[in-house]
Amino acid sequence: MRYAMAIDLDRCVGCHACSVACKVENNLPNEIWWSRILTVGGKSMDTPEGTFPNLRMQFLPINCQHCENAPCVKACPVGATYKREDGIVVQDYDKCIGCRYCMVACPYSGVRQFNWKKPEYAIEVAMGNASVKPHQSNVVEKCTFCSHLLARDMKPACIDACPNRARIFGDIDDPNSDVSKAMKGRNHIHLLEEKATKPSIYYLT
Repeated sequence: MRYAMAIDLDRCVGCHACSVACKVENNLPNEIWWSRILTVGGKSMDTPEGTFPNLRMQFLPINCQHCENAPCVKACPVGATYKREDGIVVQDYDKCIGCRYCMVACPYSGVRQFNWKKPEYAIEVAMGNASVKPHQSNVVEKCTFCSHLLARDMKPACIDACPNRARIFGDIDDPNSDVSKAMKGRNHIHLLEEKATKPSIYYLT
């Protein structure tokens, strides 16, 4: 089994529902976002490029790419960042020494976040899934493909939260999986293919 995610760029409307679902499910601290929606357009978020009426705007969802050839794994001096047999790149908070070498090595800006201080939250009551490992200070955080949900044969939180079904998840080695079916007959790209990281995120075009 090798987990992968396909993101249909024609279907993404930039609603940020996936980002919010990720933050709530994983009880992410203030200012920490594992999943973001970038705007391909103007200089500011959710603004188009061009002059009216000739405007153009597209959205680019981005999170950890869970690379097959992950530079972050090679850069980590203590084995806190490692790749599971199913392809998910994991961050072990208990081993992380906060050196941030993995952040420097990762070519995908912003997909890894560093907890500079004791985690703080917008509300006093913890949100999200109780099986999510508690967040710590002075460690690197990132998308886990909601591995705690996968362990219960469920999908990552961002998948069902998407109102336009732009995100599809599954075993890329299984031709009958949702992700394999979604990619059939479709062109796709990887971010920064020249880096040869072999991401597990496929952007359908």
